Amino acid sequence: MSCTTILVGKNASFDGSTMIARNDDSGAGHFTAKKYVIVHPEEQPRHYRSVLSHVEIDLPDHPLRYSAMPNALPGEGTWAACGVNEVNVAMTATETIACNERVLGADPLADLQPAADGKPEKAGGIGEEDLVVLVLPYIRSARGGVRRLGSLLEKYGSYEMNGIAFQDVNEIWWFESIGGHHWIARRVPDDRYVIMPNQLGIDIFDLEDAFGAQREYMCSPDLREFIQENHLDLSFDGRLNPRDAFGTRDDADHVYNTPRAWFMGRYFNPKTFCWDGENADYTPESDDIPWSMVPEKKITVEDVKYVLSSHYQGTPYDPYLSYGDRSRAGCYRSIGINRNDFLSLIQLRPEAAEDFRAVQWICYASNAFNAMAPFYANVGRTPEYLSNTGGRVSTDNFYWTSRLIAALTDASYSRSLNHIEHYQQSVAAKGHVLLRRYDREIDAAEDSAARAALREQANGEMAEELKKLADKALHETLFETSNLMRNQYSRSDH
Repeated sequence: MSCTTILVGKNASFDGSTMIARNDDSGAGHFTAKKYVIVHPEEQPRHYRSVLSHVEIDLPDHPLRYSAMPNALPGEGTWAACGVNEVNVAMTATETIACNERVLGADPLADLQPAADGKPEKAGGIGEEDLVVLVLPYIRSARGGVRRLGSLLEKYGSYEMNGIAFQDVNEIWWFESIGGHHWIARRVPDDRYVIMPNQLGIDIFDLEDAFGAQREYMCSPDLREFIQENHLDLSFDGRLNPRDAFGTRDDADHVYNTPRAWFMGRYFNPKTFCWDGENADYTPESDDIPWSMVPEKKITVEDVKYVLSSHYQGTPYDPYLSYGDRSRAGCYRSIGINRNDFLSLIQLRPEAAEDFRAVQWICYASNAFNAMAPFYANVGRTPEYLSNTGGRVSTDNFYWTSRLIAALTDASYSRSLNHIEHYQQSVAAKGHVLLRRYDREIDAAEDSAARAALREQANGEMAEELKKLADKALHETLFETSNLMRNQYSRSDH
């Protein structure tokens, strides 16, 4: 799926948290209903069979409980997307990326072979549908996530290229698959943030460290030979640039991917580089925008939400631009696009006790017009308002309410935008209020059962407040859009 990812190291965030966030987007012309649930150990399969590729994998005993954001409707598998397990290790999967033809010729993707002549179909590897279920319940560190996923990819192969983030309270690792069976991973520097817009992103890779101490880099065990045998290193000085070696650089990247990296870098580092004009260091079509940068100020939850909601505000590329030269308005793919399914930001807070350290901020539908709320992840169940998504449009759940708000706001943008800004700020502010209050109450409770009950109580109260504010925003945007109907008439009855 098309997505956008931001990773924030602990020394780059406002409160020392590690943060990983990703927009989960459907393909063009599609919308995927999602829900927020908790998967208990007894619900985790011991023998896994993928719906799409039919690969079968035996899973370890004793899985951990974890949160997930699976597809709400059956048909294409679980697509658990992201979550946090009970020992505060998180994962988001995946950011779809691409490899060049030389890589795919050397290590072809796994291919599903249809049944023929009475023989069963051949399994076609693992992919985005499977990864969270196969990895997150079995890992106790971000590094452990890299190692487990790497071993699975080497053994079963993949039918697509993906980028995956792993997180614990100290580290974030970014994993990129290379062809069908190879991979690289790099630790996010603590003082930096990472921007990923559907491209192979890592721009520097230290093979000596990857095959030695593995302080900052890891990779598949035969990667050095794979690069040499297939002449993949294009550098003159031996400093491997994975983008050049493995990635793509085509015209589609310059309208679909690189503009998103440009806007995010422009937001977090407005003075570090020149982003606009004839003398710009980087433009929306630059192929060398850095994978990671030190931000000019510490990054907040609200910063991440704003950037992942972007439609190029303040630039000539904004599809909602209503003034000046509109010749390039909407020419680049927005980050906050109509087909965002959800945004999840996972925050692991070092100053909080382990049982309430993990907070999962969640919103559904188009990010430009939705609101993001926090929920404690270490719970036994999630609020019904976030978990009861079905196929029927209903204001009884957050997903469909968010879809309705977005469609109405788009149709009445200039009239409804003020309502949406107030809605977004109100939800975020209420979230911080509840976190501060319940953090203190949970910390003061000595009994583990009481602490667990308080976490679920906090989530329930957040869901109630969220529903009130979402219903209010829906009412306001419906009113504004109704006033713009084409059959309106200025005269009323006597």
